[in-house]
Amino acid sequence: MRRSVLKMTKETAMSQNSEMVKQQTVADDKDAQEQIPQEIIDQAQELCRGAEVLPDGAMGLARRIYKAQKEGRPLRAKLGVDPTAADLHVGHAVVLRKLKKFQDFGHQVVLIIGGFTARIGDPTGRNATRPPLTAEDVAKNAETYLHQIELILDLDKVEMTNNADWLDPLSLKDVIKLASTCTANQLIAKEAFGSRLDQQQPVSFHELFYPLLQAYDSVAIRADIELGGTDQRFNILQGRELQPHYKQEAQMAMLLPLLEGTDGVKKMSKTYNNYIALKDEPDDMFGKCMRIPDELIIKYFDLTSAFSGKEIDEVKEMLEKGGNPKDAKEKLGRQLVLQYHGEAAADAALANWTKVHSEKQIPDDMPSHTVTEPTPLFRVMVDAKLSGGSGEAKRLVQEGGVRINGEQVKDPMHQVTVDNGTELVLQVGRRKFVKLISG
Repeated sequence: MRRSVLKMTKETAMSQNSEMVKQQTVADDKDAQEQIPQEIIDQAQELCRGAEVLPDGAMGLARRIYKAQKEGRPLRAKLGVDPTAADLHVGHAVVLRKLKKFQDFGHQVVLIIGGFTARIGDPTGRNATRPPLTAEDVAKNAETYLHQIELILDLDKVEMTNNADWLDPLSLKDVIKLASTCTANQLIAKEAFGSRLDQQQPVSFHELFYPLLQAYDSVAIRADIELGGTDQRFNILQGRELQPHYKQEAQMAMLLPLLEGTDGVKKMSKTYNNYIALKDEPDDMFGKCMRIPDELIIKYFDLTSAFSGKEIDEVKEMLEKGGNPKDAKEKLGRQLVLQYHGEAAADAALANWTKVHSEKQIPDDMPSHTVTEPTPLFRVMVDAKLSGGSGEAKRLVQEGGVRINGEQVKDPMHQVTVDNGTELVLQVGRRKFVKLISG
C-alpha cells in the first residue's frame, strides 16, 4: 500500500513540475515576437553550449538577456555551493567554467556560500542523511574553496554572499509561508527521497526542507538563471516555482552534464580515485588527462577546457577523420595545466611526458629524497610521498610498478642503500620519479 501511494505521489509531483515549467514559460514568451539582435542570440548559443537550458533553450536565454539589456542591467547568474570538503576537481569546475563565460559576457555572477544549508546537507544523490557540519567547518572549507575558485573566476567581479545571512533570521511564520508554496507530493518525488523510501531507509524531516531553502536563495538574490549539474534539476526547478510566490519572475535553469572520471565509468570523485584535482601538480594533471578513455575526449574538451566551440569542433573533426587520440589528449593535458598552473608549467609537463613515455627518458627535473641508512623499499616510497601508505606501497611493488635505476623490484622489503657520492632513481608507475641521495 505504501509503495502504491508513493508511486501516485511521484506521478502527481512530476505532473505538477511539468505543468509548472509549461505555465511559467508563457510569461517568458511575452517578448517572443520582438526581434532579438543576432549578437544576443549568438551569445546565448555560446552560453548554452553543452548544457540543458529551461525553458526554451538558447532562444529562451536570448529573450532573458535582451529583456535585462532593455532594463539596463546584466543577468544575475546564480551558483550555490555547500563547502562540504576542502578540495575541488575539474568535475566541480564544469559549472565554474560556464559561470566564467557569463562573466566574460558582462553578466553578474552571484556565488552563494551555503553557510546555512551546509549544516543540513544536500540529500541529492545520497542514500543516507549527510552528517551536519559546524559553522567552523563551513568557514574553513569555504576559504579553501575560494582559493581554488579564483583559478577560474575573477572574484573581484563576483557578488559573494552567504545564505546564513537570510536563512538564519527566518521566523517560524516565514518558514511556514515558505513550506506552503509546495506540496509534500513534490518533495517526496525527489529521486533521492524516493529511492531511500523504496529501500525503507529513513528520510529526516529537515532534509525535506533543503530544496526549499535552496529555492529561497534564488528569491533572496533575485536570480535570473541558476546553474548546476543535471542532478540538481529538482532543486533548481523548485527555485523557479518559488520566485513567483514572492512576486519575482521565475529564474531559468541551466543544467550541466556530470563528468565521468578518468576511469570512464563512475562520476568523477575523490572517493573513486578517478579525479583530476585543481591543485594537482602539473605532471600529475597532464598524466591523468592521458588516461582519459578515447570516447570521452570531446566531452572533456567541452566541459573542462577554455577552448572555443570552434576549436573543439576542429578536434572532433580531426578524430572523426582517423586522427590519433593521443594528440588530442596531449592538447587537452597541456591546456588544463595552462589554465591552472600557467604556460611555463604546461610546456614543461608536455616535455616531461614526451621524454618519459615517447622517448623513454628520465625527466631532467625530479624531487630528491635522502636515504641515511638501509631502508625497506616500501618505507622509502612512503617517506618520499610516492604512495598514500604502507599497504599501497607494498601492493605497487608486488604488482611490478616500481623500478630502481630502470630495474623492476618486486620485494617490498628490498633494502635500499645509497652509497656516498652516488644516487639512485626510484620510479613508481609511469609518471612518478624521485632521486635518492645519500645522507
